[in-house]
Amino acid sequence: MSVRVRYAPSPTGMQHIGGVRTALFNYFFARAQKGSFILRVEDTDQERSTPEALQDLYDTLEWLGVEWDEGPLVGGDYGPYVQSQRFELYKEYAEKLVADGKAYRCYCTSERLDALREKQTLEKSKQQGYDRHCRNLDEAERSALEQQGLASVIRLKVPLEGKTTFHDVLMGDITRRNTDVNPDPVLLKSDGFPTYHLANVIDDHLMGITHIMRAQEWIPSGPLHILLYEAFGWEPPMYCHLPMVMGKDGQKLSKRHGSTSVRDFKAKGYLPEALINYVSMVGWSYDGEREFFTKDELCEVFSLEKINKAPGVFDYKKLEWYNGMYIRQKSDGQLTDMLIPYLVDAGFVSGNPSESETAKIAALVPIIKERLKVLGDVVDMARFLFAEIEAPAVEDLLPKKQDIPTTLEVLVRVLPILRKLGSVGDEVLEQELADIATLLDIKVNGVFMPIRVAITGSTVSPPLLDSIRLLGMDTAVARLERAITILKNEVA
Repeated sequence: MSVRVRYAPSPTGMQHIGGVRTALFNYFFARAQKGSFILRVEDTDQERSTPEALQDLYDTLEWLGVEWDEGPLVGGDYGPYVQSQRFELYKEYAEKLVADGKAYRCYCTSERLDALREKQTLEKSKQQGYDRHCRNLDEAERSALEQQGLASVIRLKVPLEGKTTFHDVLMGDITRRNTDVNPDPVLLKSDGFPTYHLANVIDDHLMGITHIMRAQEWIPSGPLHILLYEAFGWEPPMYCHLPMVMGKDGQKLSKRHGSTSVRDFKAKGYLPEALINYVSMVGWSYDGEREFFTKDELCEVFSLEKINKAPGVFDYKKLEWYNGMYIRQKSDGQLTDMLIPYLVDAGFVSGNPSESETAKIAALVPIIKERLKVLGDVVDMARFLFAEIEAPAVEDLLPKKQDIPTTLEVLVRVLPILRKLGSVGDEVLEQELADIATLLDIKVNGVFMPIRVAITGSTVSPPLLDSIRLLGMDTAVARLERAITILKNEVA
């Protein structure tokens, strides 16, 4: 049996971490098994589906380097691969179920259904949901309703007794009493639109899907889908419900934890290879020790047996660590090219950087490379070099528990030392700066922190002497003298 798997998102929002992990697991499994990875767009919810979300789906998979073998844009033998283009097919199969006595037309109005729900709620009835009012209408009754011009939906005849079982690769056999399944759910709406369950089962069968990997939140739908397969007389595929992606607080990952859309991660400067590697480790483990895998390696070693049953925890700090490691694998030249768009967006360099601008960025890269967690960090790290920084406030120049006169004396003593940059070694300069701390009986940070704030405008920056070299001695001295003047005015 040739493995055929699918990623079938609804284009109702931006691609998020949970969905992308599902796509990756399906993709890696298909590649490891020499099978096919199919992309299907489930846009039956026309009110919520948007062109922007659909484009984001395509853009996300392209950015991650995930290529689909069949689907929109590439075609295939089982198309169309967009559900809104398959409505006649769903209608045909729904009508077949009616003809076979496995489904029936329901003429209940929305007013009747609303009243039924209200009554069940008030009476706290054990039976919730549709009461199967139209299930056993005879031909005369149906004909009379048809003559009234009442719109109808098609509902599945769920067995009134017995149990339904399906097997899950991770969870084993899952059984549910048929009386607990959604009572006679709608398959085809009165406007001809299919419900998710009907379209999903028909498409998976007709497209020859052999394995379904989807989130564990779909487990309750499993018995209903099995009943649909049985109604059609089809063999169901193999199921593998993936563990949830949780935040560190044990709750399902959501915006309250931080960014969840891949578009946001991309904009901040996460690398696709870092995101692929880390997301694949959330709920899957090769041997419990190895942490780094390329996309090609995951296509070789991925297997269902190594998926964890327990929910996976998404740790933003761990993703940052992965990303920093991948950033440092880039050559300085590669990293320069990757950082330029962020500096352009910040307005630091022109949209088509000049040779001098590019050279300045290239010179900056080696001294910030070890400090970058995401590519977007370059904006704050490079601000001192490309933008005119504001005059620092007095309190920003003062290290903790250090007064204004002492800080002023520090900067006055620092000025002649920094002027020697380039004529003596960095080790000598750093020692002379440290000697000021000894002389004034203060911490070394009491010397370096005011210099850093005065020259770069921040308490955190690339290595100080390297920063001054890039900035230029004249500009560095001018900023230091400005800080000295600010403190002198405060003392006076």
